Amino acid sequence: MSSSSSSSNKTIVWFRRDLRIDDNPALAAAAKDGGVFPVYIWCPKEEDQFYPGRVSRWWLKQSLTHLEQSLKSLGSELVLIKTNSTLSALLNCINATGATKVVFNHLYDPVSLVRDHNIKEKLAEVGISVQSYNGDLLYEPWEIYDEKGQAFTTFDAYWDKCLNMQMEPISLLPPWRLLPVAVTGTVERCSIEDLGLENETEKASNSLLGRAWSPGWSNADKALTEFVERNLFDYSKSRLKVGGNSTSLLSPYLHFGELSVRKVFQSARMKQLLWRREHNTQGEESVTLFLRAIGLREYSRYLTFNFPFTHERPLLSNLKYFPWHADANRFKAWRQGRTGYPLVDAGMRELWATGWIHNRIRVIVSSFAVKFLLLPWRWGMKYFWDTLLDADLECDILGWQYISGSLPDGHDLERLDSPEIQGAKFDPEGEYVRQWLPELARIPTEWVHHPWDAPLTVLKAAGVELGLNYPKPVIDIDTAREHLREAIFKMWETEAAAKAATSDGTNEEVFDNSIGMETSPIPKVILKEMSSCPTYSSNDQRVPSFQNGNHSSLHRKRAKYEERLPADQPRNNHNKQAGTSRGEEDLCSTAESSASKRQSISRMSFSIPQSCSSSGRTPLQEYNSSDTKQSTQEKINLEQTSSKNGK
Repeated sequence: MSSSSSSSNKTIVWFRRDLRIDDNPALAAAAKDGGVFPVYIWCPKEEDQFYPGRVSRWWLKQSLTHLEQSLKSLGSELVLIKTNSTLSALLNCINATGATKVVFNHLYDPVSLVRDHNIKEKLAEVGISVQSYNGDLLYEPWEIYDEKGQAFTTFDAYWDKCLNMQMEPISLLPPWRLLPVAVTGTVERCSIEDLGLENETEKASNSLLGRAWSPGWSNADKALTEFVERNLFDYSKSRLKVGGNSTSLLSPYLHFGELSVRKVFQSARMKQLLWRREHNTQGEESVTLFLRAIGLREYSRYLTFNFPFTHERPLLSNLKYFPWHADANRFKAWRQGRTGYPLVDAGMRELWATGWIHNRIRVIVSSFAVKFLLLPWRWGMKYFWDTLLDADLECDILGWQYISGSLPDGHDLERLDSPEIQGAKFDPEGEYVRQWLPELARIPTEWVHHPWDAPLTVLKAAGVELGLNYPKPVIDIDTAREHLREAIFKMWETEAAAKAATSDGTNEEVFDNSIGMETSPIPKVILKEMSSCPTYSSNDQRVPSFQNGNHSSLHRKRAKYEERLPADQPRNNHNKQAGTSRGEEDLCSTAESSASKRQSISRMSFSIPQSCSSSGRTPLQEYNSSDTKQSTQEKINLEQTSSKNGK
């Protein structure tokens, strides 16, 4: 260390989804400041509804093992703790080490925002310095706004702004050596196995994952290098192939923070500049498309930060009155790959077997669930969370809201794409279908994506018996299109009736039958820097603040009609009894308030049918203590402020 005073400083580095040594801002800051006490805290109780699925927990276990070995080689040791309270665990570490500072890298999902801000406040109250850093994004969500200071609600406008902003090429090298902190008290640490990330019944299935994937930050670096040097050039063409390694396969590394997104971006940009000088248009186009994919990941965090209710309700209010068909049997057929549509079934079986599917397949299977089967989009979102190896709440939200027409630039709700046509486009030879549906392995390519049209002689020769060894379509395309059209008209009629009832002075209540929550127009977003804690630095995490959405007038996506979003409706009776106004409740982060609303008015819980959920988790619960609720509403709560307060 540069001075004796710095060596006396003791800093706790709280690892979360930043499991790397390289380009880790929190770790780098702590290493420069003195002694380092790295800790990973596993708190299943706080994970709650978003408790990771089997394959995601397998990856986490391998990644922690890798990080543990890396830190040990640098002279430190990763302390693993399993607890019922992250705050209590951090306080215990502080007391046991005499640390005076805690550092960590930002997370942006609404659940983490509530927890992290509460922890910062509590630690500040006992005199502990807390600093947090951007280790996950190119730009912080509060740095990108339009000329009016409002949040972007379309990706292209957001990404154009990002690409036109100056970004300094920052890369924090891994520390050569870490100064360990002596433990004078008791820390209830545990081993990797004791964390309980993998039980005995899961190990047999998980062993197959190790043949295809190599978690860990140094393996992530190797995967990035291999992609940039070997596969990036052909990305513009290969990305459309739904089988094989046609994409970068970097998303699990990015989700767990084993790979710095800045490093990915800069590596790709360097290649783009090189190919531009060589007038290599294919290489340039490939990089542009790849960076767009990186941009969508950035946008997913931007969206959930600025609109923290999006894990529970649509960004647009167009689905408020949509008559979802919450059929558990159809949901089971979808998730088991037994819908009778080969491309959909192949995708769902690959997902279950490997925890991975191509992004194009994700779009196809999610569109089928929402538009063919009219299943609530939140069921699909939760199932993806439970089964994907790269399960990422923010990307999950973005994807499912996009496909259900809940985003200004998403799919039209009326748009119904035929899996047969999609199959001919993205799996023209049927290789992907045959790989995952062995019962269709011998069917000719001409019929592989629509076996129901094949002559009986062809089916018999291929050994296919529709309804026996391969299902008949769960619904035909024409019927699905008619049902979707009827549902959309029903949605409009119900909305019109509700608006008419309100204008007549009556208090008719009509709820979204998939969640039981009213939705509202997109509120304008401004940011109010929290100044209650003097230990915050300029790069610390900010929290979103909403302006009342009454004056917001975004156009709703509608194919046949164009009309502005309705003004806020009067609050429901249960909210009036609780003494909360419509405006006040809209401004509260749903991370702590949604469960109580749902218990009062829901016809159907957000949780997908218990027999279908791999985790068996219940809906998002309110935080346990009244103190936490008060903290989130008074400190994280999305305050009603005027635009003059600025960003």
